[in-house]
Amino acid sequence: MMKACEFRQPLLRCSILVCTLLMILPLAGCGKEKKITRVDTGLVTDFSGRWNDTDSRMVAETMIKEMVSRPWLENFSQSHGRQPVVIVGSVLNKSNEHINVQTFITDLEREMTNSQRVTFVAAKSERDEIREERRDQAVHAREDTQKGPGQEMGADFMMKGYISNILDEADGTKAVYYQIDLDLIDLKNNVKSWYGQKKIKKIIEKKRFLF
Repeated sequence: MMKACEFRQPLLRCSILVCTLLMILPLAGCGKEKKITRVDTGLVTDFSGRWNDTDSRMVAETMIKEMVSRPWLENFSQSHGRQPVVIVGSVLNKSNEHINVQTFITDLEREMTNSQRVTFVAAKSERDEIREERRDQAVHAREDTQKGPGQEMGADFMMKGYISNILDEADGTKAVYYQIDLDLIDLKNNVKSWYGQKKIKKIIEKKRFLF
């Protein structure tokens, strides 16, 4: 007659094997499924709470719209009989995050150009490349198509600024406060003709799961 312990041992081994398989099978499929969804680039996506493309675009739109509505522009146009010429200088990241400042500068440049209220000229890095092209034309291009030196349009104003933030966190809730400051400086006399400031505040709460 089979002893009870001898009967239980195969059954116990079978149960362990089944449980192990049930644990392994879900894990085996976890890393294989990937879902990719294409969405409109204008869709607001804010997963981490950090500075993102939506913040960059919205801040640029708001600040440039405010800039071109201020008296400095009308005063300059009346006294000079033309639109002011603007160039974007440095925008510094003084926050504790990694922020692609160049994307924000590009957003500012786009909004200024599309406003049709100011004449926007290329930045220094772009001008260097264009000047190199002129030098190349002077050697290789037909004389009637060459673009000679000394014909550039000088800027009247330079825009400079910085992005800073303040972080506050307690009990799983985080508040991030961003401040964007922009100055428009008259290149003739260093006078600050316009000063703009935009603030953003985000609250990030971690979801708590009850078991």
